[in-house]
Amino acid sequence: MFGRIFVRSLASASKGVKPPIQLFGLDGTYASALFTAASKDTSIESAAASLSNLSQSIQTDPRLKEIVSNPSLASKDRSVIVDTLSTGKLDASVANLLKVLAENNRLELLPKVSNQFTVLTDAYNGLVKATVITAQPLDSKSFKRVEKALAGSNLVGSSKSLKLVNEVKPDIQGGLIVELGDKTVDLSVAAKVQRLNKALEDYI
Repeated sequence: MFGRIFVRSLASASKGVKPPIQLFGLDGTYASALFTAASKDTSIESAAASLSNLSQSIQTDPRLKEIVSNPSLASKDRSVIVDTLSTGKLDASVANLLKVLAENNRLELLPKVSNQFTVLTDAYNGLVKATVITAQPLDSKSFKRVEKALAGSNLVGSSKSLKLVNEVKPDIQGGLIVELGDKTVDLSVAAKVQRLNKALEDYI
């Protein structure tokens, strides 16, 4: 039942652009279907902007977030929410997504779908996202050094561009951790101390 409603509501994928990567889970399925539908009916850029704005509006409004996240809402109440959220300049494909989520009582998935859709659009645009975790914020010079090193590595590739963000976690004590896709390079002080402690335990 879910599959039939989903495919019927988010349009056929026959003439749309195929998602650049495979995603998993319900949120990934919805995001992939939206990607194909948007490429066919509106535009991927329009859907991305619209979905991002909608998701941010919900996340920054505690009352609205609570309502949308309530799985016990009656069908007519969900329809009212969709009609309210659909007012204004909402991309047609995103508006259709909202209806499908409401029909299946999955409105609480919207933020996750938005995040997954960003993953798809980044991949589609050849953008590789990476995070460098440090105990304290990196200064501009250090940040650019890490960015340049990563951009020139095989992890990114010459045909893609890098989007690097700096996340601060004091508990790593020093050094840095680089996360890129499913790869992690841990050069933190905390990790070195842990390895040293393990070596001492094995020796003793």
